[in-house]
Parts: sequence; structure tokens; C-alpha cells
Amino acid sequence: MKQIEPDKILEIRNSIDIVDVISNYVSLTPRGKNFFGVCPFHNDSNPSMSVAKDKQIYKCFSCGAAGNVFDFIQNYENISFIETLKKCADMANIPLDIKISNNDAIYDKHKNLYDIYENSTKFYHNILKSVEGRQAREYLESRQINDDVINTFRIGLSLKNRGMLTKFLTNNNYNKKDMLDSGLILDNEKGTYDIYANRIMFPLEDLHGRIVGFSGRIYNEDDNSKYINTRETEIFKKGETLYNYERASLSARNDGYVIVMEGFMDVIRAYTIGIKNVIATMGTSVTEKQANVIKRMAKEVYLCFDGDNAGMKATNACIRELERLGVSPKVIRLEDDMDPDEYIKKMGEEKFREHIKNAMSSLDFKLLYLKKNYNLNDSNDVALYTEECIKLLNQFDNEYKRELALSKLTSDTGFDLEFLRSKLKPIVTDTIEDKIDKIRPIEPQYKQVGLNRYEKAQINLIYYMLHSKEAIAIYNKRVSHMPNKKYRMLAREISGFYYKYKKINIADFMIYTEKDKEMNDTLHFIMNQNLRDEVDINELIDYTNVIREYNIDAKINYLHQVMKEKNDIESKTKIFDQIYELVRERCEIKYR
Repeated sequence: MKQIEPDKILEIRNSIDIVDVISNYVSLTPRGKNFFGVCPFHNDSNPSMSVAKDKQIYKCFSCGAAGNVFDFIQNYENISFIETLKKCADMANIPLDIKISNNDAIYDKHKNLYDIYENSTKFYHNILKSVEGRQAREYLESRQINDDVINTFRIGLSLKNRGMLTKFLTNNNYNKKDMLDSGLILDNEKGTYDIYANRIMFPLEDLHGRIVGFSGRIYNEDDNSKYINTRETEIFKKGETLYNYERASLSARNDGYVIVMEGFMDVIRAYTIGIKNVIATMGTSVTEKQANVIKRMAKEVYLCFDGDNAGMKATNACIRELERLGVSPKVIRLEDDMDPDEYIKKMGEEKFREHIKNAMSSLDFKLLYLKKNYNLNDSNDVALYTEECIKLLNQFDNEYKRELALSKLTSDTGFDLEFLRSKLKPIVTDTIEDKIDKIRPIEPQYKQVGLNRYEKAQINLIYYMLHSKEAIAIYNKRVSHMPNKKYRMLAREISGFYYKYKKINIADFMIYTEKDKEMNDTLHFIMNQNLRDEVDINELIDYTNVIREYNIDAKINYLHQVMKEKNDIESKTKIFDQIYELVRERCEIKYR
């Protein structure tokens, strides 16, 4: 796909009004110069989301969600930026020559296949509801699956007659090629016939909620194949599908976490006890595409796979895939090798929710997974197990996690704590190039509490740079270097944006930080500062003075360190002269 020019993106953004767009999703009420509505990104009982027509941004004062119109649509519908851009371009009647590979383009190309699956779902569902489905309904009832669940998940039934679906689709004017391409019908020398017969039918949906396959389960006879899943087709790729994704998306966003399971029956069982932020991987190893989707669903990810060895192996593989994307999931382990479906039916909702609350870290699980492969009563196995654990801990740069793991390892193996600690590689520190940064303030953790005056000065100056060209001019004239790297990069980007477009608009500027997660996070943090809209020139100058004072102090401290390392008087004298000039400059700033 060809790259879309930033100017084209800005044209689209400026052609639609954020208030009009968000009003299509959330009811907004005017209050002063802004509009307010219930925030869809958390469990909001009172309207806490403000939409500013003049700035073309939204902001929730409760959960902190904020952004421009692109951010809102992308997060609300959980779609890609390209899909969001195409949707907004269509709203503005702006031609945009792009193809959406995972949505509109594929749907248009394979519309007949999607229609076949939708109508087949209705066909199977109606059979289950009919007199002929009585025995299957009784079986589902015995599995604690009631009518509400049947309707929610659109569960159906295929009968023993292998020609019923074929006849139904033929009568609805579908051609033979499309029927065969769907994977629901087969053809041989005796004619065409249905793949599924005498099975309870569970529809499988893609990420857009469209039915693309089935899983058929036996219920009243013996069969070597407990489940038969639709073969992969043009519209059904197991590695790109997550069961219950669309239903779980909003719940996961509201709850702040998503639970990943192996099978769809596990998901359905969790759903029956009110746990709706749950998806399944269709029994396959998690792919990179699935992991990327899971990452976008919620801040925290919980893995609850089967309790047997296969489930542990799948859990370990899933952790590996998620950690490649910077996600460190928690793990829910169920005793007695039970899967979630079995566990919830046998132990109940309360016990299962306790497991969620007490989920283990991915590091603890990895240690547990290693441990099961060794006999800790055997000295050779103890040595091998310890060596593997040390290799694992060397991958972590968090001292607290390391120490906790070492304590457990000492308990398991009997090795002395200091001996184990000596086997760890030292945590990598800053490079020589970052030497001066060691005397700078610690990077803020995006909480207002605890910020020192230097951090506040940088934050406040950037806040007003986002709102006024005067603040940008003062920054360009008086600030050569922001002490904090995150703020430094953001301020430079704002200045560059203004230089190019001769104006500053937060909604437009957000487009330029879209692909840089760290900068985007910093921008949203600064946007969430509750500062007054207007500021005078003197206050802006005060901010720059504080920043300049800090930079001078950093240089002075650094020069003191360098001077300590010098042995000759001449070198020390030169450095002292530099320090003296810096002290004088600092006094001029402070007492001017």
C-alpha cells in the first residue's frame, strides 16, 4: 500500500468536526464552550468526557483517555489507523486510494461466502430451536448452556441428513462453486453433500463480527472427532481469528484486562458467570497477528489455558509471542489439570474469580514451567535446573523481580542466595554517551504527584507550546536544551511542526506523533495537565529560566565530577573557570 502524505491526513482531519463524529457514538450535551458525554472507554456513570470544538480534541477527566477524532474512532471501534483514515475520508467525501485488506476489500471480494455463512448460521440455529433439536437442547442444558447463551452465541444444529444445507443453499440461489469454496459442502462421484451432520454447531466470527466458519461438536453418539472445524478458506484463517473478539472488546476496554483461553467452550462458560472480557485462540498456538490484536484490547492480558502439560506448553509459547510485543501477561493456573470450562462448572464462579485476582507473573510461570522438567531430588537435575533459571533471570533488568526469583530458587535448590546472585550478569547501565544524563532528574512516571520544579517547568512550557505560537517563539529563543529527553524530543517536534505549517493545532499535531508510542504517551500526559487556558509572557519566561537554571546546574555538577578526575593544576584551573562563568550566569538568571 502506498504511503499517505501527512498533508492528506491533515486535510481529512480538518474536513470533519469531532463533535459531529463523536455524537454518532455517544450522546453529547453542550456545557460552556465544550460538549460533555459518558466516556465509552471505562465504566462511566457520570458524563466525564469533554469534547472541545475549538481544539478538535476529546478528553476524559476520569480515565485520562484523550486524542483527536482519529484516536476516538480507532479506540472505539478497535480498528487500524488506515481503516480509521478511510472511514473519516468517506465521511468528508475525500477520495482516498487505499485498500483495507482486513475489512472492506475482502468483504466486497468474497461477499457471497460471507452471505453463505450468515444464512447457514440462521439455518442451523432454527433447526436447534425446532422440534428436531429437542435432544440437542437437552444436551446443552445438561452442560449448563441455556437459551440466553444459545441466542447470544447463535448456536445451532446440523441433522443426520447430509443434504439439508446443500438443498437450503441451492434453493437460495447460491452457485455450486461458492458453496464448495465455503468449505461447508463437498463434492464427489455421488454428488454434493454437507460436511456437518448430527453435530451442535458453534459459529466462528472474524475480528469484525462476521461469521466465517463453524466448529461442530458431537453430542449423542461416539466419534473419533469430538470437534470438526471448518477448513481454512479465503475468509477463514485460524491464525487471524480470536473467538468472541467483538463481544469481548468493549468489556476488556472497560475492565482494563482481557483473558485469553484455548477453546470456545471455555469462553462460553466464562460468559455464563458474567465474565465477558474473554477470548479464545481456537486451540492453536498464538500467532503474531493474534498477539498484536490481543495487545490492543486492554492494558493487561491474562492467560488461562488448560491445566495439563499441553496447556502449560501453550501458555509458555503465548507468553513468548506477547513479550516480543512488549506485553508481560499474567497467568491463571487451574489445579487438577482442569480446563476453564470444567473448573467453573465444578468449583464455581467465586473460586474462578479468586484465581483471576491471584494470577501469577509471567516470570513465576516460566520458573514453574522450567521446574516441571526436573527432579529436584536429583543433584544433577538441581544443577541443570538452576543453570536454566539463571539464564532466564539474566534476561530481566528489574532488580526486584530478580531478587524475588532468587529467593524462590534458594528455597527450591538449597543453594546459598549470595552464590546464586554472583551467577547473575550485572544489569546494563547507561553508556558513556549518556554519562551527563546520570545527574539529570529521573524520568517522570506520568503522575502529577512528586514532580519537581524542573519537570513542572518543562511540562507547563510544552503545554502552552501546544496552545500558542507565543510560547513556541519563547522556547525557540530562550531554551536550547530540555533536560528530560522525552520532553526535549516532543518540544523539538512541536517547534518543527510550527515552522512547517505556520500554525499549531493539537488535533493536527497528534497525527505527527501517531507512529512514535513514547512521544504519543508523553503528549497525552501533558494534555491531561489541568492548567488554565491562558498564560502571560512573564510566566512563560519564568518556565524557561527554571529550565536554564537546571541545565547550568547539570553542567556545573558534571564539571565538578570531571575536575575530581584531573590531577594537574592547569586542567583543574580551566575547569574551575568554566564553573565560575556558569555560576555567574545562573545568578544573573535568578536575580535579574
